Order: sequence, then C-alpha cells, then structure tokens
Amino acid sequence: MLRSFSATFVAAAVVTQIAILTTTVYLHRTLTHRAVALRPGAAAVFRTLTWVTTGIRPRQWVAVHRLHHAHADEEGDPHSPRLLGFGMVQFANAYLYRRAAARPEVVERYARDIKVDRWDRALFDHALVGLGLGIAVLCVVLGPALGLLAALTHAVGYLLLSAAVNAAGHLWGRRPHPNAAGNLAWLAWLAGGEGLHNNHHAVPTAARLSFSRGQVDPGWWVISMLRRAGWATVRLDPAAVSARQRATA
Repeated sequence: MLRSFSATFVAAAVVTQIAILTTTVYLHRTLTHRAVALRPGAAAVFRTLTWVTTGIRPRQWVAVHRLHHAHADEEGDPHSPRLLGFGMVQFANAYLYRRAAARPEVVERYARDIKVDRWDRALFDHALVGLGLGIAVLCVVLGPALGLLAALTHAVGYLLLSAAVNAAGHLWGRRPHPNAAGNLAWLAWLAGGEGLHNNHHAVPTAARLSFSRGQVDPGWWVISMLRRAGWATVRLDPAAVSARQRATA
C-alpha cells in the first residue's frame, strides 16, 4: 500500500513538472515572448502536453501574461500581490486568470497573433476533454482510485507553483535589476526557472532566465536539448546578453 501511494505521488510530481516545463518553454518563452521558435513537430508535442496536463488555451494564457507585463504591479495587472494581496494571488490565481481571459478585448488586443485553427476547434479549445484524457492515462497506469488521487495532487501542485511565481515572485527575492519582481532560487528549482522573475522582467524576451553563475533555470536546460536536437532555435537578444554581462561583472 505504501509503495502504491509513493508511486502515486511520484507520478503526480512528474506530471506537474512536465506541465510546469511545458508552460515555461512553450506558453511563456515561445508563444508569449517569441524568445524561442519550435519546429512544427515539437510545437505539436508541447501543444498536446499543454492540453492534457493543464487544459489551458494558449492564446488566453498569452493574452493574460502580456497584460501583466503591460501593467506590472500597477492598475490593470490581473494578478499583482501588491494590489490584491499575497493570499488572493497565491490561492485564487486561477480565478484571476480566468476573469482576465474572459474579457474578449484582452485576448483580442494581447494575443491577436495567436490564431484559432482547426485543431483548436476540434480539440485544443475543449479543456475538459484534454484534462479527461490526461486523467484517464493516470487511471490506466495507477488504477482508478490512485489515478484520481494523482490527478488531484498534480492539479493542486501545478496551481500553487504557477501562482507562486506571481504571488511570491512580486513580493520577495533578490532584485539585481530595477523592477519590482524578485529572484527566488527555491522557486526557480521548482517552477522551471520561473522563480528568476526579476531577471525575466528585466529582459522579457530572453530565452534564458539565468543571468549569472549559481542561478538555475531548468526550462533553459530543456530549450538547450531541443536546440541541440535541431527542434528549436533561440532568438539572439542583445539586451539579454548585456543583462547577463552586467550580472556577472
């Protein structure tokens, strides 16, 4: 029984990290900031993983995140803990995200480059179908009861880690660059590098969020592997290079 529960939580942790890495590599660095370009096959894999592990519609995520950058920690930011409080952002971030994404003008203005295609209409816009498939896989692998437990554990872990990037990342941490976000090393380990939030707000178009030695960016590790395999190219960003040079000087 203990082994079964251990396997369940290991499976949940693995799925959560897959979802986190998919979010940072695909939704964040590739679609939102265009720091990375993926080959069509790799993009299709990430698109499917987004669907079955998060149920997120990419154009909505892109729109809300770009809105956040347009109004970071000021009126109009959809999830600023400085405006709404830590608890609201940490524990109700999904609600705040959905509230902003439900505004047609937000998606129209901030994600006009993310077009709806036939795959969206047939599959990817149906979040419950994707999540249902992901849960079904866990139930087949672990059994119905443990599969549902793993799915619930994954959902809680993913939502809390994603929220922490906004909640903790805009209140605490090191600030080597002049913006209100902070670098949190522990969160960078757990959230695919996204804990290096001060670095990200300093150079949003940087594919690599680690600017100096000792900073950890697992999302960059994935991008580097994809690039070596020929499945991704990285945008050369002079501002990011300069920021890294200043950080290591």
